[in-house]
Amino acid sequence: MSKPMNFIFFNPDELRAESIGCYGHQLVRTPNIDQLAGEGTRFHNCFCQAPLCGPSRCSLATGWYPHVRGHRTNTYLVRPGEPNMFRYLKKAGYHVYWDGGHNDLLAEESFADSVSELKNSGAFHWNFNHYENDDPRKFSFLYEPYDMPLAQHGDYAKVQAAIDFLKRDHDKPFAVWLPLLYPHAPYSAPQPWHDMYNPDEIPALRDINSCENKPEYYTRIRESRRLGQLDEAFFRKINAVYLGMTSFIDKILGDLLQALNETGLAENTAIVFFSDHGDWAGDYGLVEKWSNAMDDILLRVPLIIKAPGCKQGHVVNEQTEVLDILATVLDLAGIESGHDHFSQSLVPQLKGAAGDPDRPVYAEGGYDAHEIREKSKEELNGARGPWQHYYPKALVEFEHPSTIARTSMIRTPRYKYVRRTSGEHELYDVQADPLEYKNLAGNAEYAAVGNEMAGRLLDWFVRTSDVIDSAVDERGIPQE
Repeated sequence: MSKPMNFIFFNPDELRAESIGCYGHQLVRTPNIDQLAGEGTRFHNCFCQAPLCGPSRCSLATGWYPHVRGHRTNTYLVRPGEPNMFRYLKKAGYHVYWDGGHNDLLAEESFADSVSELKNSGAFHWNFNHYENDDPRKFSFLYEPYDMPLAQHGDYAKVQAAIDFLKRDHDKPFAVWLPLLYPHAPYSAPQPWHDMYNPDEIPALRDINSCENKPEYYTRIRESRRLGQLDEAFFRKINAVYLGMTSFIDKILGDLLQALNETGLAENTAIVFFSDHGDWAGDYGLVEKWSNAMDDILLRVPLIIKAPGCKQGHVVNEQTEVLDILATVLDLAGIESGHDHFSQSLVPQLKGAAGDPDRPVYAEGGYDAHEIREKSKEELNGARGPWQHYYPKALVEFEHPSTIARTSMIRTPRYKYVRRTSGEHELYDVQADPLEYKNLAGNAEYAAVGNEMAGRLLDWFVRTSDVIDSAVDERGIPQE
């Protein structure tokens, strides 16, 4: 009788797919991620459901798009009574090991029935930049190198604690959830990773001056952070440090994989490597991300799954979604879902099948004016302070709410269409214009394409507008 399959969820935050070696980057060194892809299945065109941590992670755990239950912020997380992947695993007898810190998934009340062991192994520390307040680099998120002992680094400590967990005697199957912080901004890494890459060797970044008809937030972000006063060399340094942070993630993944082999657990453990969204990291002269920005660089993320008995070195080029993780894990674990969801099992692809060549993917984000009412001027000028690094971001949202309006996206293999409740819509021919320089919304030649994509987006909303949730009773209490 075969043993139940264990799971490790390795989740770097803000890691875009194109900045990894096996996804085609020519400079970055990510040997352990590349090896994992060679031993498992790499999903080349996987897209997250939001360019923000909380909504994206809620989608993968529930199989619901953000609009289904309103999980569209980092504070409104999966609540008791809402089904989630970890509760399924725990109920099926799994020991769910969760190293917290950077949660952005479960509401505090949901840990009791979803997590067996909760740790917080490492705090984070940065050497904040020392730029003067009138220096245009002040809000760039480029910080000094991390200078504390490696053992005190939050992500390093978290992985070392997970390694200690693997070395225990296990009397039941386990699921390890590792929500890491890197390569999330600010851009800073321990040495030698901080200066691992020469900015002069960084491949050409996306050029803001080549963009046509882009949304207003492109301009507002650059104005509020004074990024337009910085030259290309500075953005290349940001990108170089981001790549160094990515290589640091690769190093600690290697430590984990080595421990998995040494403990003999590798043959019966599935590894799910993914990120919840990407980062501009200097492209378009921008940094970090924006809650309703639908650029591929923010939505296309790595997804690599190595599972026992599955094909090695397989690449799925067809589009998939991060929320597919739910159905895939339940399928691998032999657990039947008890709720309606929109996740699709990728187990056939893990065994060598191709994906659906016509599958569209979807993402959402942003807030309408009434939803950002708590961002008062008192807050902006108080706790945040005008020199706090997120102050310019909050100020743009408050003073120009159309830049952060509710937004939904549909992407087919040929076109991407973005619809907003206010501000600019977007339409791209992603085959002819993969860097998304030319927004075709409003172009008469593409009116028919825009109308067709808008209709498909509407159909998706009708189909996914709600669920008949059989996993909870009429009081919202989970059924046993």
